[in-house]
Formats: sequence, C-alpha cells, structure tokens
Amino acid sequence: MTLYRKALPQLGDDIFLTDGGMETVMVFHEGIDLPHFAAVDLLRTTKGRETALAYYRRYADIAIRHDRGFIMESVTWRASPDWAEPLGLTTKELERLNRDAIALLAKLRHEIATPKPIVISGCIGPRGDGYNPGALMSVEEAYDYHSFQADIFTETQADLITGMTITNTPEAIGISRAASSAGMPCVISFTVETDGRLPSGQALGEAIMETDFECSVAPAYYMINCAHPTHFSTVVEKGGAWLPRVKGLRANASKCSHAELDEAEELDDGNPQELGQENAALRRVMPALRVFGGCCGTDHRHIEEIAKAAA
Repeated sequence: MTLYRKALPQLGDDIFLTDGGMETVMVFHEGIDLPHFAAVDLLRTTKGRETALAYYRRYADIAIRHDRGFIMESVTWRASPDWAEPLGLTTKELERLNRDAIALLAKLRHEIATPKPIVISGCIGPRGDGYNPGALMSVEEAYDYHSFQADIFTETQADLITGMTITNTPEAIGISRAASSAGMPCVISFTVETDGRLPSGQALGEAIMETDFECSVAPAYYMINCAHPTHFSTVVEKGGAWLPRVKGLRANASKCSHAELDEAEELDDGNPQELGQENAALRRVMPALRVFGGCCGTDHRHIEEIAKAAA
C-alpha cells in the first residue's frame, strides 16, 4: 500500500532530506565494484542488500535528528532494459530487482520510527550516459522505453517516480508521460554542465517550460542534480517564471565538469561545510526549494552540513 502517491508531502512547506551520492560512496568509501555504476547490483546478494540498508539508515538518522522528512531514492538509476545485458541479467531478473528495490525501502520505512513523512521514490535514470545525451530519442521512444520501470513501480509501494540525471527534454517528457500513464506522480531532475545548460545545450528554464507544456499531466516538480552549485547559480539568480517549479537540489561535491569527473580516478569530495552554505545561499534565491540531498562525491558529512544550513 502506498502512503503518499495521491498527496506528496514534499509539496508543502516542510524541508525534506534525501541521501548523497550512493554510487560514489559504494565505490570509493565501501570499496565495492559496481558494474557500470549500477547500484541495483547490490540487491543480488545478501551482503549487498545489508550494505544498502545500512546506507539508507545513516541518512534517515540525519533526517530524524534534524526533524525533517526523508525521501528514499531506489537503487534503480541503471535498471532499465538496455542495462540488463551489460549487467548479465535477463529482463525478468531486471524486473524482479526493480521490485526488490522498492520492497527494501518499504521494509525500512516500516521499521523507522519518526513522526515525519518518509517517501519512497522509484528512480529512473537516462537510457544512455548520464553525462552525454548521445543519440536523442523521440518522445515516443522515451515513453515506450521508460514505461518498463514505470509500470513496475506502479505495482509497488513507491510513492512517486523520479527521473534522475536527465540530459534532454524528449527523454524528460517521455518519462513524465510514462509515469502519468502508470498513475504515478513524477519528478524530473535535470543535470547541467558548468555553463548551467543541459548537456543537450538547451537552457534549463526552457527545458522545464517545454516539459510542462508537452505533458498533459506535468511533473509534480523539478530538481537539479549531478552539478555543483557554482555551475547553475548564475542561471537561477537570473530567475524566470520557471524558477518556482524547481523544488529540489542534489548537488555534486566537486566543481569539476562532467568530462573531468568521467576521467577522474580519485574521488573529489569537495568541502562539506562549503557545500552546505552554498545550498543555503541557493535557497535564498530559490524560495520554492524543499528537497535537499547530494550527488557525486557527497556522503553523510555533506548531508549533515546541508541539513544544518537548510535550517
């Protein structure tokens, strides 16, 4: 049974926290080899599932200590059909892992004692590279492709679908329509380059307005992820009619570009306290912000500082 699908609590006035950069935490801090950067691989073993639960509990504890709601993002960023073969999975096995990912979070939500809402999000990542849009799909192709996960999540205890690290509008529109067809609320989180534009070259504001316009049921809200605040601060400071639609941030710890991060052999975890203050500064020019978390290079230290600064 879902709790919040019909009324997402993060659309109110309260601040919600989410986790950090799960994949970089697992690879660089836990020493776990994630094939193709796919955290869903953790669910294939008992030890991996226990590691994932311990990871989520750490962030839930931060949310509880700061009296905040918590959004748990499933480990399914790379669990769409094209990733089955590279991960050595059949389509049926991939479907089961998508279901298991939500079941894991539902179990944890049941165990956590907190008066604040805990929301479960079914994460959908880009079909291709999270940094490079590559060959763009049409909206129809994106709809067909991403309906695989959307149709699975609607049969679970997920409260919403989040399209994470989205690089272009046709894919954003396709994910939004797939979620709507499945009866699920949807969030689209765009990533931007160091110039504040999507990897496709489109301006962030234009991408948000186009997605809203092309969807009969618009996303519940938008987010920005996998970019450092310095990459998009100038864009949001200029503002626009689209700005109140952005209600969440999951920033990188590193100021490096996507290309530089792709080539990096060591983790750049930036400065947690500085990242917290940068999130607070963005909130002053983006009063609609309600959801705060991290992306590449961030861990519990960054989320702790973000939680303090968001207060």
